[in-house]
Order: sequence, then C-alpha cells, then structure tokens
Amino acid sequence: MTMGKRRVSRRQFIGTVGAGLAAPLILGAEVKRQGTTFKVGLIGCGGRGNRALSDSVEAGKLLGFNVEVVGTADYFKDRALRTGRRFRLPPERCFGGADCYRKLLETDVEIVLMATAPLFRPLHLEACIEAGRHAFIEKPVAVDPPGCRRVIAAGELAKKKGLVITSGTEMRHNWNFIHTHQAIAVEKALGRLYGGRIAFCIGHMFWRGPINPKEPADLVRSWQNWIALSGDHIVEQHVHNIDVANWFVGRPPVSAVGFAGRARRPAGDMCDFFSVDYDYGDGVHIHSMCRQINGCWNWTGHDFVYEKGRTSGSNGPKPKASPIPADLPKAPNDSMQEQVDTLYYVSKRQPLDQARAVAESTATAVLGRISAYTGQRVLWDEIMVDPNKKPDFYNLTLKPTGEDFETGNVEIPKEGVIPIPGRPA
Repeated sequence: MTMGKRRVSRRQFIGTVGAGLAAPLILGAEVKRQGTTFKVGLIGCGGRGNRALSDSVEAGKLLGFNVEVVGTADYFKDRALRTGRRFRLPPERCFGGADCYRKLLETDVEIVLMATAPLFRPLHLEACIEAGRHAFIEKPVAVDPPGCRRVIAAGELAKKKGLVITSGTEMRHNWNFIHTHQAIAVEKALGRLYGGRIAFCIGHMFWRGPINPKEPADLVRSWQNWIALSGDHIVEQHVHNIDVANWFVGRPPVSAVGFAGRARRPAGDMCDFFSVDYDYGDGVHIHSMCRQINGCWNWTGHDFVYEKGRTSGSNGPKPKASPIPADLPKAPNDSMQEQVDTLYYVSKRQPLDQARAVAESTATAVLGRISAYTGQRVLWDEIMVDPNKKPDFYNLTLKPTGEDFETGNVEIPKEGVIPIPGRPA
C-alpha cells in the first residue's frame, strides 16, 4: 500500500535479495498467440500492487497477449480510484471497503492480483478460487498457522478446478536461482547439504514515531507495523530467504528455536530482531537472522554449505537440463517474471499450484516467530499437522482477522506491547 511521509518503502530493499535483473528477452513462438485477451484485476492498490498490475500489462506484451485491466479494489476507495485512473477504468470498476474483493470478483475478471496486507490473503484467495479465478498472491500469504493451512487448502481446490496460483516469492521466478537449484538440489552437483545461514538484516523501516491508532482504518494504513496484519517482519520480509532455505533443503523444518527483542522501534507492536535455529532433520540446520535497526552491519542473503562446495542460491554450477519451459520468455526483472509466469501457465490451461510452497514458507516464518515469542522449541507438526499435539499453537489466530474488518469487530492492539518469552503465545 502507498506509504506516507513517515514510512519507507520495502521495495527499496528487495533489490538486495533479487538477482539476474537485466537479462535479455527470449520470446518463444509456441506460447505467443496474437489477439488473446486476459482480464486482470487488482486487490490492494499500494506500491506493490500497482507495480504488479503494470508488470502484468508488460508481461502480456512479451507473450503476445492483450492484458485488459477490468477492476481495482482496495480498503481505501480513493486508492482504488487512483489506480483505476492510471488504467482508464470507469469509477464503477473501482471498489473500496473491507468487502472490496467480493465486488471485484463479481466482475468479469479472470486473473486476480493480490497485494493487500497479509492477514487478508487467506480470505481473499479462498474467495478467488471458489469463484473460479486464477490468482497471483503476494508473499507472505498469512500471519498465523490456520491462515497458512487455509492457503494450502485453497491451492488444492485450485488444482481440482484447473486454476493457476502463482506467488510473490521472487527468487522462485529468478532463472539464476532456478538453474542453481536444479543443479544442486535436484542433480546433486555439490553432494550432500550440510547446513547454512540466511538473513534479512537491514536498517529501520516504516513509521518513525508512534501511530496511536484509533480505528480500523488506522491499522490498515499502517499495516506493516502490526503483528496481526503483517505477521512481524520475520514473516513479512524474511519469508523471502526462508523460502529459499525450504526450497534448497527440499522440505520445511522439523522444529525451530529462536529469540527476539525490541529495543529501538517506536511504532506498532513488532520486534526489532529475530534469531532462529531451524532444524530440518538429518543433521541439517539453517540459522536465520533478521533485523531492522539503523547503525548496524547489514546483510541480506543465503549461504548454503555442501559436501563439495557452497552457494548463495544463485551462483551454482549450471544444470545438465533446465526445468524452465523452452518457450517461456525471460523478463527483464523478477517482479515482471512473476506476471510472465502467471500469464504463461494460464494461457497453457495448465494448473499451477505455488500456494503450498509459499504457505509452507510463511508457516516456517510463523514457526520461528512463535518460538521467539514464547521461548519454546516449537515443532512443525504442532502448528501444521496434528491439532492435538499443541492446540494452542495449532489454533493460534491473530486478532483482528480479515473477517473482523468486514464485520467491524476490530479490537485495536496496544502499541509498544510485545510478547514476553516464557509466557503463552
């Protein structure tokens, strides 16, 4: 969402985790079908949503398709109208309010781009798939274990309906990462994985002073600062690196042990830093760090150690065979590649479920957050598999929920109050 003068755009930092951003275009003839039109709509008309919509239009050009923007939706109608004007939409195609997504789904939209605050995404994705629409969903896709499981269920339903779900985990769309993963994780070019580290350590982001929210709109306007809306920054941002770890290991972790704290942040109720040990089983541990404090040494990236070498995830040996379809165009950056991939698979009428992977990576971030907040070793099975092992963790639902914003039953959280380890989550 559009950021005010006291906030800093996260997009300023995403470039540090992307790779291969200025590659040449390779346009395949097989997928190119002049005259084909796809009708696209957007939920969440902030900076990320506007970029995704622009990228979708440009992706259509690379593929030889027409992309028609048929609707915009945002909690704040003025934002939906502003984005609508950019794409010459009539005002009646621009929807506002907590139920804006329902209004968009009542149009002739075919592909829905979702870039709202993370707490809304399970609700919106469910509605989208139930309505028979394809979806691109930004990361993270939830803020708590039930939300992650809802997204996985929506992905299963999408496969049954023959629908495409792509996700905003950018490095899964980056060809250098894809080829390195193929060579190392699939073809085992470097042998066994021993372990590694991942990080998203940067300076302060978002609001510079207290928010003092009085009504639900204040929370939505400042969503990056609230645990219930963003999941905390280990979920909202570090999920990028956590996703790469899950991808290269080939599975989510068995457990997490972590800690976190707040020393400098003046707004909202999030922590400043997290440190988590993810145990993936078979002796494989990945250390995760994320921090948002000015004046510190920063590093964002990945470092995986193998039997025969190491990699950052994008600089490995070339694979024997590329898993990328020969007729898939290569976009000039990862953000646009997400939309190229979306349109490509929709045009092929080939189901694609990226919901599970991004939901499991989101759940891995949530796993680490719960451990850090409580001071406990938390098991994957406790939050994602067995409802009877640890019901408090399995059923942990952050408030307010997306549904609460529709019903108006929103309790404003207390600013500056964070969980204390050793107490219940």
